[in-house]
Amino acid sequence: MSIQAALKAREEALAPALEQSLRRAAERVPGFAARLAEAGLTPDSFQAGHAVSEVLGQLPVLSKDELVERQQADPPHGGMLAADADVARWFQSPGPLYEPQLEGADWRWGQALADLGVGAEDVVINCFGYHLSPAGAMLEQGVRSVGAAVVPGGIGNQDLQARALADLGVTGYVGLPSYLKALIERFDGLEGVAADRWRLERALMTAEPLPESLRAVIAERVPAARMAYGTGETGLLAWEPAGEDPLAGHGMVLADGVDVQVCEIGTGRPVDDGTEGEVVVTLLRSDYPLVRFGTGDLSGWTLGPDGSLRLRGVLGRTGAAVKVRGMFLHPRQVASVMEGVEGVADYRFVIERVDHVDQLRCEVVPAAASGGEPGAGATTTGPEGEALARRVADRVREGLRFSTRVQVVEALSPGDGPVVDVRDWS
Repeated sequence: MSIQAALKAREEALAPALEQSLRRAAERVPGFAARLAEAGLTPDSFQAGHAVSEVLGQLPVLSKDELVERQQADPPHGGMLAADADVARWFQSPGPLYEPQLEGADWRWGQALADLGVGAEDVVINCFGYHLSPAGAMLEQGVRSVGAAVVPGGIGNQDLQARALADLGVTGYVGLPSYLKALIERFDGLEGVAADRWRLERALMTAEPLPESLRAVIAERVPAARMAYGTGETGLLAWEPAGEDPLAGHGMVLADGVDVQVCEIGTGRPVDDGTEGEVVVTLLRSDYPLVRFGTGDLSGWTLGPDGSLRLRGVLGRTGAAVKVRGMFLHPRQVASVMEGVEGVADYRFVIERVDHVDQLRCEVVPAAASGGEPGAGATTTGPEGEALARRVADRVREGLRFSTRVQVVEALSPGDGPVVDVRDWS
């Protein structure tokens, strides 16, 4: 089977539910109806006899930045939520971008966990954040959907989490791959705990790359460890299937119940071959029609051994945002947080990778005593430099939710932007 044939088969399978969802969304959600009108489309454009995917392709891709702008112009949801939608939770992702958790919504993570073999006999530690960001709640819903018990670990408190692994006989993990490595090391450092109390056999990891070197370290302790791909706005999109060698290049299985496209950068036209493009997603919900949403992630199509349509994984990003410890960092966010920090004339954020863990360093150039520009009177050391570093660290922690090491320097390298990524993923 060719990629084109596999794409057509998936589109035909999704078409009835997609058509119904889009038509109903246009009736319920003014913001979506306005998007259709701007593209010269109407609810009647989605009807029998018309290829839904072709009609949908006429709608411009909705970028994350545009969604943020719509929400700021018409808070909190930018007119993209039905008036009678039942919102159980609101989350805030960097931007800020507000995401509703709708009652009855399924983020689909249970599909990947079930394939991994997680079930009612398992105890799974969830090491994603539960505060403001959606990842913790998303993965908890997925774990509960397959009947497993959850240890809501979140991020941090690794000594307590490692103790819980031993005391509760934890068998599963969801979280960052780098965090799993840290937990393994913390468990091995527990005093008085026998090695045979390590029971963790399955791990579903996401939100950061998994280089082969780190995969090999994890595989020594966790026999079934697989990567998955999703976003905070859309939920699970694809995962590495169990029973296949993840290094064989067969790609990621697509989740059921969501429309996934790979589209040309700039034009938004769907790609029907192996060409790299942006992952664009449409949720099948009429109360929150996130339609033709551009994730900013780059991928491409491939075929599995059985001829099924697969994503090749996340191959990069289309925009200026980068992921650090599983969360996005955008130059626009950095600018809003650093604007007006007393005593700072210039700055940049440097992202490094040390022992498979992301490290964020903020380099700041102090302003002169007279204000404004660096020069005579600018202090990089001593009490004044230390006080400046503390002010910046506090501002970053409060505004970006990142902990960072602040280094006060005399000058920055010419040509560097506000966010510099020097990570090596080998």
